Amino acid sequence: MANVTFYEKPGCKNNTKQKNLLIAAGHNLEAKSLLTEPWTAEKLRPFFGDLPVSLWFNKSAPRIKSGEVIPDSLSEEKALELMIADPLLIRRPLIQVEAVYRVGFDPETIDAWIGLNPENPITDDLETCPRSHESKPCATVQ
Repeated sequence: MANVTFYEKPGCKNNTKQKNLLIAAGHNLEAKSLLTEPWTAEKLRPFFGDLPVSLWFNKSAPRIKSGEVIPDSLSEEKALELMIADPLLIRRPLIQVEAVYRVGFDPETIDAWIGLNPENPITDDLETCPRSHESKPCATVQ
């Protein structure tokens, strides 16, 4: 059992499913809003580890889908600046357990790291917004 700090977009269906999986596995969960957290570059950067900048972003964010923000063309500094100004750009969830920080919810990675319920394997895509194919994005909840 781990004490998990889970940064989410409140109301996000996938974040709710992810939290439920962690709770079902016996973890203690502290959920926080990714949208209202007072982010700084120093606080946000550890979640991305050695991932390429393009994998730091929520591909379903309206500014990415519209082409206004192109993650592949950004430096680390510019990416952090944009995400701090517009947290919808941040790939979710952000997860912290003690001094380990991660971004995204790959069930195999999470299971190897802190454990999930092995009796109920996960087959759903729990990162891509189920509404990403719709022309009207989810409402921003803060």
